[in-house]
Amino acid sequence: MAIELVRLSGIHLTFGSTSLLTGADLSVRAGDRIGLVGRNGSGKSTLLKIAAGLLTPDQGERFVHPSARVAYLPQEADLSGFATVSAYVESGLSDDEGAYLAESALQILGLTGQEDPANLSGGEGRRAAIARAVASSPDVLLLDEPTNHLDLPAIEWLEKELAGMRAAIVLISHDRRFLETLSRTTVWIDRGIARRLDRGFSAFEPWRDEVLEQEEIERHKLDRKIAREDNWMHGGVTGRRKRNVRRVANLQALRAERRSAIAAVGNVRLTASEGSTSGKLVIESINISKSFDGRPIVQDFSTRIARGDRVGVIGPNGAGKTTLLAMLTGGLAPDSGSVRLGTNLEMVTLDQRREALRPDWTLAEALAGGRGDQVIVNGVARHVVSYMKDFLFVAEQARTPLRVLSGGERGRLMLARALAKPSNLLVLDEPTNDLDLETLDLLQEMLADYAGTVLVVSHDRDFLDRIATSVIVAEGDGVWAEYAGGYTDMLAQRGAANEDDKSRSPAKSMAPTAPAPSRQRKLTYAQTQALTTLPKQIATLEVEIATLSRRLADAQLFTRDPVGFHTATTRMTAAQSELEAAESAWLELEVLKEEIDASRSTR
Repeated sequence: MAIELVRLSGIHLTFGSTSLLTGADLSVRAGDRIGLVGRNGSGKSTLLKIAAGLLTPDQGERFVHPSARVAYLPQEADLSGFATVSAYVESGLSDDEGAYLAESALQILGLTGQEDPANLSGGEGRRAAIARAVASSPDVLLLDEPTNHLDLPAIEWLEKELAGMRAAIVLISHDRRFLETLSRTTVWIDRGIARRLDRGFSAFEPWRDEVLEQEEIERHKLDRKIAREDNWMHGGVTGRRKRNVRRVANLQALRAERRSAIAAVGNVRLTASEGSTSGKLVIESINISKSFDGRPIVQDFSTRIARGDRVGVIGPNGAGKTTLLAMLTGGLAPDSGSVRLGTNLEMVTLDQRREALRPDWTLAEALAGGRGDQVIVNGVARHVVSYMKDFLFVAEQARTPLRVLSGGERGRLMLARALAKPSNLLVLDEPTNDLDLETLDLLQEMLADYAGTVLVVSHDRDFLDRIATSVIVAEGDGVWAEYAGGYTDMLAQRGAANEDDKSRSPAKSMAPTAPAPSRQRKLTYAQTQALTTLPKQIATLEVEIATLSRRLADAQLFTRDPVGFHTATTRMTAAQSELEAAESAWLELEVLKEEIDASRSTR
């Protein structure tokens, strides 16, 4: 059997009046790959800090093998007080190891070491923290959300590096694909205790559901037993007093057991407040471009997004995802090209940086917008405490200042604020950050049922595979391409999945890969004719629709001429359908023509 490197036994910890851990155990042996999972606030990060020796439990034992070196990656690293990134990384090494190991780790992660920690982006700060954790070649590596702030190339690089390390790894992550790839054992923190499954995360959810189902059966049995004893109590307790006294004591014990049985934490109830129906066309961009300081961010990008589409946006940090999103939604004008927004749009944005949250607000103020204690959801006024409970907040948290909320709690709060607003277009910037896996599942279900349109920036591969109807991908040098399906579908369409990228430093972005040229070498005669005639047909239909609109604006038309009113409304519906079909056909032909022209120019 492999050597036990770290052991936690009977760990108890209470914060205030809340018992967070009530006898949790954790054993880490050489070569282990442990996924540590559980709901937000269940104590995963706390248990990892105890394993790292950074937190002392109220009760329990921590053992570390005398020769084992343990390294810890916190969820949010603190680089303050260090003049350079090198100084920060070297602080995790012993004196005799020196700067060489720090420099080597930083170089692999795409940093020079001379950067000022105060000026680092979120992704750069995360890479510096990873360099500090791995530089000393630890025997046990404790990782708390290592993929936070990393882009997809960096996540895939880290995934490969960790898979090849000799260190035992204990990993907390909301990235389902990351967990499935790396874990061989799963430890579930649930209601204060740790349950171990000697299989990877891919087997965890069916096992968890079986455990919860069996608990529910046992609770029903206990409830029935208490009911039987209650019936006996109502029949009197005077005869055979000794036996009766014992039976009364047993009933009291049963009731105490039922009170102490903590039910599984409920699920978040995610429901989007849907606005009125938007037009069929939501966003159309034609050859839009944007540059900053001579650097191309977006070049000649065209797309057409229809009502009901779920479009993912993928790219390395700094590729311009936010810029592209701002242009598509009308928040930023392109340098060239045009963007057309559909009719009747009601847009709600979820901000990754959570800048809309004031730290001095209480939870109730943040949800009610600082006005009273009511939240309007789907046109119905609800008390703020009732709405809080849908997102797993308790009533006592209503006056809690936002600055003390955990990352997962802030993530749920942002979702609660966004979903309360009526919308038919959701723009979500990294919505999965800090959410637990159960809440992620419910978010995916909600988006699948949402009647409107969704634009989502995400580095979560599994999330994109589950919800996206297409993805827009940064190909490098300002080139963006759109692929049908999710992330895995995009890799298949690109061909060979660009295996080189996975072995590169995360400082390098995805290698530019041009979309496959059209197989059609020239337009057919019918297509050429259609390109000439469709604009005229579109113009004619627009004039007809405008004329019909003016006629139907007459409030007395139905009373004066009901047959004419019926004829006009029928024709209006038909003309609008014909216009949409003509516009779609024209746009498809224009895109095809551009692809053919581009393929000719590259020969």
